[in-house]
Amino acid sequence: MEKKTMVLGASENPSRYSNICINRLLAYGHPVVAIGKRKGKVKGVEIETEQKPVEDVDTITLYLNPTNQKPYYDYILSLKPKRVIFNPGTENDELEKKLVQKGVITQEACTLVMLSAGQY
Repeated sequence: MEKKTMVLGASENPSRYSNICINRLLAYGHPVVAIGKRKGKVKGVEIETEQKPVEDVDTITLYLNPTNQKPYYDYILSLKPKRVIFNPGTENDELEKKLVQKGVITQEACTLVMLSAGQY
C-alpha cells in the first residue's frame, strides 16, 4: 500500500540518511515529498525549502534534530499526518506530546529498518 511520505530534513548528499531514505521509499513505491534547508533533487524528487501545504500526507519521517524541528511544529501539525517517525537522534518529547494530543501516531524508529523489515 502506497503511503505518501514527507522526508523532513532532506539532503542531496548521497551519504545522508535522509537521501538514502528518499531512495528507499521510492524503491518501495511510496510517493515522496522532500523538505530541506537547500533546494535540490533526489531521484526526480524536488527538495523544497518552503513550508507549502501538502495534501494526504500519511507519514512524516524526521531527519532534523529537536532544535531544528521547532520552526516546523505548526507546519507538521497543519499537514495532519497519520504518523510521524522520529529517526535516531530526532527524538523530541515536546513535539511528540503535541502530535499525540492531535491523535497522530508517533514512533521512535528508523524508517530504513522499518522498510527493510516490512514494517512500514
